[in-house]
Amino acid sequence: MIAITGASGQLGRLVIQQLLRSIPASGIVALARKPESVRDLGVQARPFDYERPGTLAAALAGVDKLLLISSSEVGRRTPQHKAVIDAARAAGVKLVAYTSLLHAPQSPLGLAPEHVETEAHLKASGLPFVLLRNGWYTENYTASIPSALAHGAFLGSAGAGRIASAARADYAAAAAAVLLREDQAGKTYELAGDIPYTLTDLAAEIARQSGKPVAYQDLPEAEFKAVLVGAGLPEGLAALLADSDAGAAKGALLDEGRQLSRLLGRATTPMADSVAAFLKG
Repeated sequence: MIAITGASGQLGRLVIQQLLRSIPASGIVALARKPESVRDLGVQARPFDYERPGTLAAALAGVDKLLLISSSEVGRRTPQHKAVIDAARAAGVKLVAYTSLLHAPQSPLGLAPEHVETEAHLKASGLPFVLLRNGWYTENYTASIPSALAHGAFLGSAGAGRIASAARADYAAAAAAVLLREDQAGKTYELAGDIPYTLTDLAAEIARQSGKPVAYQDLPEAEFKAVLVGAGLPEGLAALLADSDAGAAKGALLDEGRQLSRLLGRATTPMADSVAAFLKG
């Protein structure tokens, strides 16, 4: 029995869809705060709220492998993840796979500390575990295409930093592959796209495919954050995005080990393909 936390999220749904290609629906449990939101997937759905630790172990009854998808609530992740790990231990889960961050222990990103703390709690728990240190999702950038087309500029703070992103579906397929394999306990995967690019490259690709002028405009981190806030993003999210771009300039989003494509048994989705998919809608 394989269970997925955050099953109603974009990554969680994709992982379940991947698993369904290999195992019956009866062998999958979708864990979500609102289980009705995942009933369309056709698998078992159980209520699972990180903020209600006392309920979590019962929801994991009968689960052999658990994919702990990192919470979207930055700043609350460590206690939420600890609650899930403790519940998994109490429920007798045999393997926990955790979606961490690329090179988490060395990463300069503001997102890194909560991942490092979660990894440490996993190690201290005594549970068998595997770390899926995910790099950047290309969708984090393609979401800015409408603004780039409207203003003729793709804004960021990444300088000439090379980014080895991959499509969200690639990371989902890798997670499913690990969950379906045996002997994964103790492994750490640094997962990233095969072909790194700069934001200048990305802007040029958007221009090429759209037929409209788009150039990369590099901004200081504080100025980029201010632009994001001005565009309506919450202060905390704007700060994280600007920090991540600044980290990219330092190589935080680069890995050339190609562990992701080896797990997939195929090349990762090229940035150009993700741009094309977004433009097609």
